[in-house]
Amino acid sequence: MANLIDGKAVSAKVKAQVRAEAEELKAKGISIGLAVVIVGDNPASRVYVNNKKKACAEVGFESFEYALPEETTEAELLELVDKLNNDSRVNGILVQLPLPKQINETAVINAIRPEKDVDAFHPENVGHIMIGDYSFLPCTPAGVMELIADTGVDVCGKNCVVIGRSNIVGKPMAMLLLHKNGTVTITHSKTKNLKEICAAADILVAAVGKAKFVTPDMVKEGAVVIDVGMNRNEEGKLCGDVDFEACKDKAGYITPVPGGVGPMTIAMLMKNTLTAAKQAGEDPQRDVL
Repeated sequence: MANLIDGKAVSAKVKAQVRAEAEELKAKGISIGLAVVIVGDNPASRVYVNNKKKACAEVGFESFEYALPEETTEAELLELVDKLNNDSRVNGILVQLPLPKQINETAVINAIRPEKDVDAFHPENVGHIMIGDYSFLPCTPAGVMELIADTGVDVCGKNCVVIGRSNIVGKPMAMLLLHKNGTVTITHSKTKNLKEICAAADILVAAVGKAKFVTPDMVKEGAVVIDVGMNRNEEGKLCGDVDFEACKDKAGYITPVPGGVGPMTIAMLMKNTLTAAKQAGEDPQRDVL
């Protein structure tokens, strides 16, 4: 049976490190604040926002929540973002996606100052990730890299396959593996011979959004299998993109769902917010009330 990659344990290590650094900054009179904006009452979004508030409390950050009604206009949301951009108490700004249909998500993402964009979705931050000169990494791909590192498997020279090409996970995931000298293939709905490509992967990252999409014939014996998926099965239970029960005896390392990548995403958000605070401390003129 594969070694289980415990996302809860790894995320706890990351948060403990963040908390220790936050306490050092607090001793110097520097507080750290994360603003989370939620528009509407999407139940899944509300769960995510609550988890982020809980994580802020764990690591000693101040949490600012802005819960706006479903009918909020794009102009009203952009006005709030501008206010947060210029608030020195706020080091990181996160606008919870998806947004209601009347709001252009791209316009909102682009309005967040790159130095406060702790999701790393702003085009400027995306460009930095592409060239390997970055301050922030998208939280989920960064969390995946921490999980791979925890296995002790060296990415260098490995055949890495990413299933999915989203801007949030698939594309930046491929870049991070490439920066660690992996040989990377991005696969997607138009990929031919998908099973054969996946079955040759030393490291397989599934981020396709389809329950139990990855079957044992897509997994190389002894491979590292990272499941980014968050789906519901026929019984309504949370499950990933990987058929865990069927693949666990073939993989060398595998993440469960829940308890794998999920906890890492929020831990890396805390790490990004800490980075933003440290950078603001180095440049005190950047934030003005």
